[in-house]
Amino acid sequence: MENKILEIFIPGPEGRLEAKYYKCKKNTSPIILVLHPHPQYGGTMNNKVVVDTFHAFMDNNFSVCRINFRGVGKSDGKFDNGQGELADAAAALDWLERENFENSQCWIAGFSFGSLIAMQLLMRRPEINRFVAISPQPNVYDFSFLSPCPASGLIIFGKRDELVPVQHLNELNKRLSAQKGIKVEFESISEANHFFANADQNLVKALNKYIKKESSLY
Repeated sequence: MENKILEIFIPGPEGRLEAKYYKCKKNTSPIILVLHPHPQYGGTMNNKVVVDTFHAFMDNNFSVCRINFRGVGKSDGKFDNGQGELADAAAALDWLERENFENSQCWIAGFSFGSLIAMQLLMRRPEINRFVAISPQPNVYDFSFLSPCPASGLIIFGKRDELVPVQHLNELNKRLSAQKGIKVEFESISEANHFFANADQNLVKALNKYIKKESSLY
């Protein structure tokens, strides 16, 4: 039964949400919700970056949940341009917190479109201590709502991201680094594209380093 990842359904606003869940044995372990890329471009919770992120947190003694947004896989409902997906993420975080009410920290992570939803959820949930945004797209989505950004976090992107010109990430970095009281680290992976093809190990390495530093575990 070691490292048992459960397939579960979480009650969501539009019906049930398909999810994978790993519960750490320690009651006070930190928790994290991991969100997947854009459903209309094939994004699911079984995306490789999402799975790698899930396992990185699992290996660092977090209780971890990843969900399929509405209309993806066995999740009920249909795509809702981000609004409904944000409601799905909020419902999943509610569930995760109820399952782990003694948690020592609450984190959120997302990849691409999932990072937008993660950051929007961060703005609404004061209990979230840290975030990890992987390949955000500030050239596609407006991240100006992060003012002020309520928590410290990590933004990871590929230097060869073919979907996001680097100046957009530099502008986001400038805006976030000017904010007092929080520290948002920007980490670029030199040989990675938007999807971290053939650079997944470097992504996991960067995640591990940040998690170990920031999760004031036991």
